[in-house]
Amino acid sequence: MRVLGIDPGTAACGYGIVHESGGRLRAVEHGWWKTPAGKRQELRLRTIFDGVTELIEEYEPQAVVLEESFVGVDARTALSVGQARGAVLVAAAGYGVECAEYAPSRVKQAVCGYGRAEKAQVQRMVAAITPRTRSRWPSATRSRRRC
Repeated sequence: MRVLGIDPGTAACGYGIVHESGGRLRAVEHGWWKTPAGKRQELRLRTIFDGVTELIEEYEPQAVVLEESFVGVDARTALSVGQARGAVLVAAAGYGVECAEYAPSRVKQAVCGYGRAEKAQVQRMVAAITPRTRSRWPSATRSRRRC
């Protein structure tokens, strides 16, 4: 099974693709889309939509997984992340790919064994459990497309 995971956001929207076969995970691709704050919102969302569409066409995932929404003190940020999530969901729906959502703490628990693990801990564990394929695991993901 191939899964496309998305960490939604309009300033930076990260993704990773993993393939599971015979109980083993393999990293296929990862990166992010970055859009400048001064760019019109609909164009930023179009960048995310187009990027997800390209990944679905190229890698044909059986599922798309998104980080569950978290509403903190900044309502504008929550709205912006919600719009990015919408762009991802619509792109996936256009290809009939099912979507699921998971809380960050649940993912951290599954990967690291601790739901409050730091980002660096998660990166190290992901690198340890998913053999590298097409790209290296840098400390910060590389950019697939800048707009």
